[in-house]
Amino acid sequence: MKHNFGPGPGILPHEVLKQAAAAVIEFNGTGLSLLEVSHRSPEFEAVLDEAIKLVKELLAVPAGYSVLFLQGGASTQFAMVPYNLLPDGGKAAYLESGVWANKALKEAKYFGEVEIVATSKESNFTYIPKDFTIPADAAYFHITSNNTIYGTQLHKFFPSPVPVVCDMSSDIFSRKINVADFGIIYAGAQKNMGPAGVTLVIVKDDILGKSGRKIPAMLNYQTQIEGGSMYNTPPVFAIYVSMLTLNWLKSKGGVAEIEKENTVKSKVLYEEIDRNPLFKAVCAVEDRSDMNVCFVAENPEHEKPFLKLCDEKGIVGIKGHRSVGGFRASIYNALPITSIYVLIDAMQEFAEKNK
Repeated sequence: MKHNFGPGPGILPHEVLKQAAAAVIEFNGTGLSLLEVSHRSPEFEAVLDEAIKLVKELLAVPAGYSVLFLQGGASTQFAMVPYNLLPDGGKAAYLESGVWANKALKEAKYFGEVEIVATSKESNFTYIPKDFTIPADAAYFHITSNNTIYGTQLHKFFPSPVPVVCDMSSDIFSRKINVADFGIIYAGAQKNMGPAGVTLVIVKDDILGKSGRKIPAMLNYQTQIEGGSMYNTPPVFAIYVSMLTLNWLKSKGGVAEIEKENTVKSKVLYEEIDRNPLFKAVCAVEDRSDMNVCFVAENPEHEKPFLKLCDEKGIVGIKGHRSVGGFRASIYNALPITSIYVLIDAMQEFAEKNK
């Protein structure tokens, strides 16, 4: 058995994988593979409708918002957001809390002025900046809710005088949020929602159409809304698996229940890291992520032998990002707490052998 702590594409529920595998052979009584069925067929339109319905239900999306399933990953959203929201000569505000936030603000500079309201770059992004002012003349304020590489997470969102845009790629559906607090939420699916290949966007309709520029069709939120996420052929398989995963989440009691599970999983793992003399956490305690638990060996020479032990125990994906090293346990929704205890047992065994 493998215990998948990979940062993304991340673990999916086993029952979802079984359903998806069956649909690849024969989908919904059509006599066709899901990979062959027309995206304009009633069978797939029902899938897309169900996926949108589940997003709205699980996140309590209020009226006045559109739900889109788009391609290009969250990285395309880095450009799509300012293209649609930032007028020529206008200003956008960004909180720089990690690599992905930095990449997002670099894209925005192609369209207008970018004000970095705060950054934790000087500490290698080991905390979330908190003391800053959001400029009231900004077109929007962009944040990244969870930083996969560094293991930090915004546990509270900031009141803002301007629309808030949030990259939730690595913690969407992991905890309760108030969608009405945001102008745009976007998230690559491949952490908590489905496979790589589709990106969820939730956009407040009344913030669109104000940039004053002409926008190419594929990069225009309004075009995608009018096309019902099918302006061009959508990623059929990725949307289908996302729909299955959202149904799985609903069957578990929804976001409120999975948040309780995620809190317990991260709590017991951080407790072991703090207790174990061979390991230490790297982030500010108050900003520790419930999705990506980052830690290092007190003795760097222990890193390779611990990874070897993990491999022997079927623990995969535990190696830290190449830019920071150490270890990273990505504990997304579908990872059972039993896998957490296997990792904890490995840490304790390693500590006993290396007193």
